Amino acid sequence: MSACKRLLHFVKHRSLWTHVRRNVTTWSPVGAAFNAAHHKRPNVFEKNVGLFGVPELSCPAGFQAATEKALKNTERLVERACSCPPGVETVESFDRLSDGLCKVADLADFVKVAHPDPAFREAAEKACIDIGTVVEKLNTNVELCKSLKILLESPDIVAQLDPDTRRVAELFMFDFKISGIHLDDKLRKEAVALHVKLLDLNNEFLVGSHLPNRIASSAIPEHLQPHFADEGSFIQVGGLHADSPNDLVREIAYRIYLYPNADLMECLDELLKCRYKLAKLVGYDSYGHRALKGTMAKTPETVMSFLQLLTDRLSDSGVLRAERYNTEPSLYSPYLSLGACMEGLNNLFSQLYGVSLMSEHASAGEVWSEDVRKLAVVHETEGLMGYIYCDFFQRQDKPHQDCHFTIRGGRQCQETGQYQLPVVVLMLSLPHPTKRAPTLLTPGMMENLFHEMGHAMHSMLGRTRYQHVTGTRCATDFAEVPSILMEYFATDYRVISQFARHYETGQPLPENMVARLCESKKVCGAADTQLQIFYAVLDQIYHSQPQNHTTTDILKEMQQKYYGLPYTQNTAWQLRFSHLIGYGAKYYSYLMSRAVASMVWKQCFVQDPLNRDMGERYRRQMLAHGGAKEPMLMVEGMLQRQPTMEDFVDALVSELNLNFETFLMDSES
Repeated sequence: MSACKRLLHFVKHRSLWTHVRRNVTTWSPVGAAFNAAHHKRPNVFEKNVGLFGVPELSCPAGFQAATEKALKNTERLVERACSCPPGVETVESFDRLSDGLCKVADLADFVKVAHPDPAFREAAEKACIDIGTVVEKLNTNVELCKSLKILLESPDIVAQLDPDTRRVAELFMFDFKISGIHLDDKLRKEAVALHVKLLDLNNEFLVGSHLPNRIASSAIPEHLQPHFADEGSFIQVGGLHADSPNDLVREIAYRIYLYPNADLMECLDELLKCRYKLAKLVGYDSYGHRALKGTMAKTPETVMSFLQLLTDRLSDSGVLRAERYNTEPSLYSPYLSLGACMEGLNNLFSQLYGVSLMSEHASAGEVWSEDVRKLAVVHETEGLMGYIYCDFFQRQDKPHQDCHFTIRGGRQCQETGQYQLPVVVLMLSLPHPTKRAPTLLTPGMMENLFHEMGHAMHSMLGRTRYQHVTGTRCATDFAEVPSILMEYFATDYRVISQFARHYETGQPLPENMVARLCESKKVCGAADTQLQIFYAVLDQIYHSQPQNHTTTDILKEMQQKYYGLPYTQNTAWQLRFSHLIGYGAKYYSYLMSRAVASMVWKQCFVQDPLNRDMGERYRRQMLAHGGAKEPMLMVEGMLQRQPTMEDFVDALVSELNLNFETFLMDSES
C-alpha cells in the first residue's frame, strides 16, 4: 500500500473512530431529557388538560373562571373562619383561604411574564389585579381579624396550639396589623389609600428605572454613535455599556444613562415618603423597622452594625486583589452540557437527600412552550415530593432573568388527609441545542442553574403543615441561603467531577481548570463586596427616618463613606436601583444569606460535600420548615451553636483570600 493510500486509509478510519467516540457519552434518563433535541409528538386526540393541569386554563378566558371559583370559595372560608370556635380550625381556615387565592395569583404572576401568548398574559394580569383587590379587602376585614385576635388573646387556647400553628396565626395577625386593621375607621381608610398609592408608585418607579435615556445625536462624536441605539436625530442609551473596551463609550453611557430624570426623582421621593408614612401609621419607627420584622436581622440597627463591621474588616484585611485568573468560559462549556449539569444535580440530590429527578411527559396544554421540561421529584422512601417545570430556553418576549416561581405551595390538607404537592417553575435564558451540539453552559450559567435549583429543592423539601409558610415563603434574608449554598457545590471538584465531561469525547473536566475557576471568583471580590455594602447602606438610609437631604445628596455621602469612588456630577444612580421596589430595606439580605451559606458549607460540607448524614441534617434543620420557624433558630440548629455578627463577617472576609498554592501552580503551568 502506497504512503498516500495508507494516509487516506488512516484518515478514513480515524473519522470513523471519532464518530464512534462522539457516541460513547451516555447520559442518565434525566441527562438525556435535557441533552436530546425535543421532538413534540403531536396527538390531535389528546385532551387539553390546561396549564399546570388546571382544567379551566385550557384557554385565556379560563383565568376569569378560575378567579371566580377562587372568590366564591373565599366567601365560604371567610364565613367559616369567623364562625368556628377559636382554635386550630381557625388557623386552618385562614390557611385554606390563603391557599385558594395563592393558587390563582401565583400561577397568574408567572403566566403574565412568561407566557408567549399575549392573550394569556393579559388574562393573567387581570386575574392578578382581581385577586390583589380581594386580598387588600381581606387584610382590612375587621370580623376576620377579630376571630384571630380572640384566638391569640386566649392564653389557654394558645397553650394548646403546636408551634407551627401558633407561628402561622401570628404571621396572619402581622399581615392584618401592617394593613392598619387596628386603627379607627378614618386612619384605616388612610392606610388603605396609602397602600393603593404605593402600588402605583412602585409600578411607575419599576418601569421608569429600566427606561433608556436619549440625547441628540449631534452631542456624541460621530464615530461613537454606532455603539448606541439610533432613534432618528437622537441616540438612545439603555445601559452602562460596562463591558465596552472603549473608555469614552463607557463614560458617555454612564453620564447619559444615569442623568437625572425629574419625574422619576419625584416618584422616588413620593414613594419613600409614603412608605414612611404608612409605617408610622401602623406603629413602626420607620419603614425599615416594619420591613425587617421577622427576618434574621430583625432591626435596621442590626443591619447597619453588620454592614459597618464588614466594611471595617475589609479595609483592615488587606485582601489580595489581582488582575489574573481570567478564565475563558468557552474552554469550560463543552464539559458543561445542560444534560450533564442536570445529571450532576440528580446525583447530588440522590446522595444528599435520597431524592431523584425524573423526566415526565407533559400532557397537551399543560406547558406554555413545547421546550418546557417537566420533572417529578421522587424520594426513595417517601415517594413523590412535587413537580418542577423547567423553562430553560430563550424565546422572544421572555424576560432575560433567572428565577424561581412558586405555582402551588405544599400543605397538609385536613379535608382529604393528603399532602398537597408543591409545584414550581425554574426560568433561565439558555441557548437552544443545535443539530451539532446540546446546550452548552458557561460556568456562570451552570452556577445560576444550581442556584435556582437550590430554591426549587427548598420548595420540594419544605414539608410544612401550612401553605402560608411553605418552602421559600420565609424571611428574605434566609430565603437565599439554600440557593447560595448550592453555588458552593457547583464549584467543588468532588461534585463537578461526577458530571462535568466533554459532550463529544466523554473526557472529564481537568481538576486544575476547576481550581482556576474557583480562584477567579475571588479576583476583585473585596471591591464587589464593598459595592454591595454601599447599595445595602443606601437602601437602609432611604428607608430610615426622613432625611433633610435629597436622595442624590444621600447617595453622594454614602458613596464617599462606603465605596470610596468619587460621585460624578449630574448623575442619579438611585433612579436605576430597581431593587428598592422588591427589596425595600432588605437589600442587605444577599450579603447576610451568603455569610450563613458560607458558614454552613465550611462547617458541615467542606470535608465531604456528598455526606448523606449532613444532607439529612440540613434537610431536617433548614429546608423542612419553610417559614414556619424563626430563621435564626434554623441556622443555630444546623450549626449547633449561636453565631454572632462577627462570625458572619469573618465568613465573608475569609472567602476573599486567594489560594496562593493555586496561584503559583497556575503561574508555573
